[in-house]
Amino acid sequence: MSKGNIFDELGKLGQFRWSGGDGGSVFYEEFLKELRGRKGVEVFKEMSENDDIVGAILFAVEMLMRQVKWNVKEAGNHDIDIKAAEFVYSCMYDMDETWSEFISEVLSFLTFGWSYHEIVYKRRMGMTKNAKTKSKYSDGLIGWRKLPIRSQDTLWEWRYDDNDNLLGLTQCAPPLYTQVFIPIEKALHFRTKNRKGNPEGRSVLRNAYRSWYFKRRIQEIEGIGIERDLAGLPVLTAPEGTEIWEEEFREERARAEMIVKSVRRDEREGIVLPSGWEFKLLSTGGRRQFDTNAIIERYDNRMAMTVLADFVLLGHENVGSFALSSDKTELFGVALGTFLDLICEVFNNQAIPRLIDINGEAFKGITGYPELIHGDIETQDLDKLGSFVKDMVGIGAITPDESMEDYLRMTADLPERDFETSYMSGKTPEVKSEEQ
Repeated sequence: MSKGNIFDELGKLGQFRWSGGDGGSVFYEEFLKELRGRKGVEVFKEMSENDDIVGAILFAVEMLMRQVKWNVKEAGNHDIDIKAAEFVYSCMYDMDETWSEFISEVLSFLTFGWSYHEIVYKRRMGMTKNAKTKSKYSDGLIGWRKLPIRSQDTLWEWRYDDNDNLLGLTQCAPPLYTQVFIPIEKALHFRTKNRKGNPEGRSVLRNAYRSWYFKRRIQEIEGIGIERDLAGLPVLTAPEGTEIWEEEFREERARAEMIVKSVRRDEREGIVLPSGWEFKLLSTGGRRQFDTNAIIERYDNRMAMTVLADFVLLGHENVGSFALSSDKTELFGVALGTFLDLICEVFNNQAIPRLIDINGEAFKGITGYPELIHGDIETQDLDKLGSFVKDMVGIGAITPDESMEDYLRMTADLPERDFETSYMSGKTPEVKSEEQ
């Protein structure tokens, strides 16, 4: 092989996608037809909005992740690096939507496997009336106006080049339903998993789908069974000599079937019958062979287990200790922290470099691009932290200093140090004499 060929790409990712010839592609990586493309979006939407356990899990996820503190870390110690980090941070809180609202939209990638956000810029010209220039700042720099989601259910197709490189997304959204292409260079693309470069990722609810499918149908059967147990089994007897199964009595049979299917126990119950017809309700008392409550609880547990969130069920079944709950929530917190890392990676690779570059000379000479960082999901256990610091200081492994005090004050949500009275700053407060 010649040296020139070492830079050539020979193979393919092996994506199962159908292309119309113009670069537009529809994916078929999912082997269940009902979970492919927009059909899958509708299923996962129903799961998230119409199931109590899934809704509780997603609510816990969103509330935990929305309360996390965000910051921007400079790439170096030079003034220009600090200035660049402060600029990015100011842009985060100078958008039409709040940063918390943006994070809430991003978190939809957990439900659907991916989320796509268009980057809309503005020139920061102060408090003008023009939305394209209105800003808290009047430095003339280009910042983010908004980062709106392009809803998953408006996906028309993905665009690719001949080398399997994603070019962007084509959207067909209401109310105009016109196709609009949004290039990847003008977007933020979040996904839970990168398998064969699939832009649709993989929903965190995917493994819960089978349990949800059976649970929903058992609940439907249970509801029908309860109604029939309360109302009784309706039986309609035709007059003697009326052979309702014969063709000539087809209309009478249809009306009879409609009557028995429509029997309900409510304030409007009642039936009017012609002479000779007899109606009665048969009791269906007695317990069933299967305990549907136990079956539904089993599926609830399995759905929660698939996303490491089965701690939400602890206590509801009169089982589970505090230690077990602590272990499970800690593992759940680690998983959420990983998704926060993913959000930061996308932002640091796609949003911040473009923002800095588009402002050109304003940040020339920076050591590197600033980076978005996130805080912790769970609050620190102060008892454990205090015991650890006490033990480490006791054996001489850690020496107390100003940075440690600052960290402990921040972790415990205590006021910042007062440098005029701080012993650790090297200044001893004045002690007034008796004469004074």
